[in-house]
Amino acid sequence: MTEQDRNNLVELQRIDLKIVAAQQRIREFDPLLDEVEQPALVLESDAEKTRARLKEMNLEERQLELSVAEKRERQKKLDERSGSVRNLREEAAVSAELEMVKRALQNDEQEALSILDQIRKMEGRLEELDEAITEARAFVGPRLEELKSGRGTAEKELDAMEQDRENFVDAMDAMELRLYEGIRRGGRVTAVAALTEDGACSHCFGIVPPQLQNEIRHGKALIRCEGCGVILTVTEHGDELAGVMEAEEPAEEEAAEEPAEEEAAEEPAEEEAAEEPAEEEAAVSQEVSGDTIDEDQVDE
Repeated sequence: MTEQDRNNLVELQRIDLKIVAAQQRIREFDPLLDEVEQPALVLESDAEKTRARLKEMNLEERQLELSVAEKRERQKKLDERSGSVRNLREEAAVSAELEMVKRALQNDEQEALSILDQIRKMEGRLEELDEAITEARAFVGPRLEELKSGRGTAEKELDAMEQDRENFVDAMDAMELRLYEGIRRGGRVTAVAALTEDGACSHCFGIVPPQLQNEIRHGKALIRCEGCGVILTVTEHGDELAGVMEAEEPAEEEAAEEPAEEEAAEEPAEEEAAEEPAEEEAAVSQEVSGDTIDEDQVDE
């Protein structure tokens, strides 16, 4: 692996680290937006429920109006009929039906008046809610616009970073890129770590055998840490890689908080990645370096 190859891997990880940080900034806007919008959202939910209930009550009131009109028409016909009965039997039947219609009409009219009263109260409540929503939106509007603008800016920055990354990897060696992406599979941040001055991996702090230390410092082979599997590079890149560990910790904590269902779904993918043949990784490392590397130098 040439010095330019080392620089490319370090630069790619630096770009990916910036992308991870930008993604985290965007995610941080969501709870802030929810917090600012919550009062107005609660009011809007209440208003929506009130409108739905008001619509139902208006429908009920309309149905009662039709029922009242029908019963009044029936009462009118019975009144006309009672004046032309021919015997006491018919008179008794008409009178009984007329009395029943009058009672039903009275009940419908009373129910209609009750519903109309509820409708007026509910319309007043809806007006109050609409005014409260307007006030809430006016109060949180500037802050909401500020947050949306900030998130929009962050999203544009993320798009630019992702485009820069795409342009950068186009010029990289395909085998190196394949190995790098394989290490980062599953959301892992660190794929390249510096070899410390005392010969340890700066990611897992495991001691690297002296022979491999010499290969990393002077050789052309792509060497991976036997402990954690990251690609090791010379200590002169330590400053550029210093922030990787700090960025990886929040990412690991966030992954640990995901629902159990998602973790269960990811297990097969992680097991499959863990079971990749050692020969394939060794072949990738050998093709990148152009030299023959023992399989025990490549972490499975």
